[in-house]
Amino acid sequence: MDLRLAGKIALVAASSRGLGRAAAQALADEGADVAITARHQDELERTAHEIATSSGRRVLPVVADLGVAADIDRLVERVLGTFGRVDILVNNAGGPPPGRAVDVTEADWRAAYELTLMSAVRLVQGVLPGMRERGWGRIVNITSISVKQPLPDLVLSNALRAGVVGYAKTLASEVAAEGVTVNNVCPGYTLTDRVRTLAQARADAAGIDVSQAMATWEDAIPARRLGRPEELAALITFLASEQAAYITGTTIQVDGGLYAGLL
Repeated sequence: MDLRLAGKIALVAASSRGLGRAAAQALADEGADVAITARHQDELERTAHEIATSSGRRVLPVVADLGVAADIDRLVERVLGTFGRVDILVNNAGGPPPGRAVDVTEADWRAAYELTLMSAVRLVQGVLPGMRERGWGRIVNITSISVKQPLPDLVLSNALRAGVVGYAKTLASEVAAEGVTVNNVCPGYTLTDRVRTLAQARADAAGIDVSQAMATWEDAIPARRLGRPEELAALITFLASEQAAYITGTTIQVDGGLYAGLL
């Protein structure tokens, strides 16, 4: 299927590794030029080189901390200055640290709010005017299965990723008639550094090996395995396509069947 992404410009946040990198690679493989961002320059530039080499597309690396408003302003300015526009925005951010509702501090809440919710809001504010003016745009937010089924000991993620979904659902209804779609994708347990860190924390708390902690998740997933980043990236790429023009305001899980609800 030709997704008609050749020549489109994509900005993928938090994309030097994991889910963000997989999304950037998939979009570039479909013909989009891509801006990627992360906090660490060496790793970011290495990722940019690898994606550009394998896809033949232009890849712009921009160092930025998504929890800092000024960094997001500078990121958007650099991308627009280089490419002239952003057609596809993939919002992503490193998950906030684990913690129980009774334990996290007000400082923890503030940091998670800036990184998880406000990074998405600020990036949208930076690129949405151009999308509306051109009558075409795709916004895809990487959230978590926790927005549908809250996960233990992840209160910051459970609360603030749900906030992203509420924001996206509202925005989708406001810009749908202007050719801009807004959707959320919800990875379940996927083989990323984030999940490995959570598995290690779970293993330490339970006094078990990290492979045993991973196995407990695998046993709970009907597919009996963890996801691969490229499997989420495939959905993101489709939602960014011309064929997905009538899909907006949705929240779709990619979790091997883990989510137990009906809708």
